[in-house]
Amino acid sequence: MPMLKIFLLRVVPLLLLPWPLLADNIQVQLNTSAGNIVLELDAGKAPLSVANFLAYVDEGAYAGTIFHRVIPGFMIQGGGMRPDMSETADRAAVVNEADNGLLNLTGTVAFARTNVIDSATNQFFINVSDNRSLDHSRDSCSREDEQAQLAARAKGLRKPVSCKTFGYAVFGRVVAGMDVVRQIEAVPTGYVGVYADVPLTPVVLESVTRLP
Repeated sequence: MPMLKIFLLRVVPLLLLPWPLLADNIQVQLNTSAGNIVLELDAGKAPLSVANFLAYVDEGAYAGTIFHRVIPGFMIQGGGMRPDMSETADRAAVVNEADNGLLNLTGTVAFARTNVIDSATNQFFINVSDNRSLDHSRDSCSREDEQAQLAARAKGLRKPVSCKTFGYAVFGRVVAGMDVVRQIEAVPTGYVGVYADVPLTPVVLESVTRLP
């Protein structure tokens, strides 16, 4: 699932994350124009991803963004585009934690990224079905595989890729408002400029806040 741009990779180190961001079972509420969704974040298994998400939450960066990509039976994606389909500013790319044992099951939330393993920044998606093809597995490409592929392409080589995607890092799940997720999943979509699967009536993230 490629994101909408290519990133300069700047990895967020774990040791620099403030301790309060690493508490387990943090809940946040997505206040959307379609209703509210509550996420429970798993900082125990996805500390880097949760810290990254909360950094955007705490600075109010998600307010006014939209769910810009909706594919029924697959996922709803948002967090990085405005209603006019312009991109918002992002932070450093975060290390991909798809190998944390959390699976892309219905109702889980994960980070979107480019085809580069460690490229996730602000865009996230909520799975609306069990998307096991997005999980890390024993057959996943390693970072070493990725570097070898990039080196081969730099030389003009196009060797067959025998390994699978590293996966998409799940860092939480919906604990309330799955009916709102389903409502968003069902909105009419189409093309807006070059972008496909865009809700024809914007579904806006009005605010995202931590819950006590």
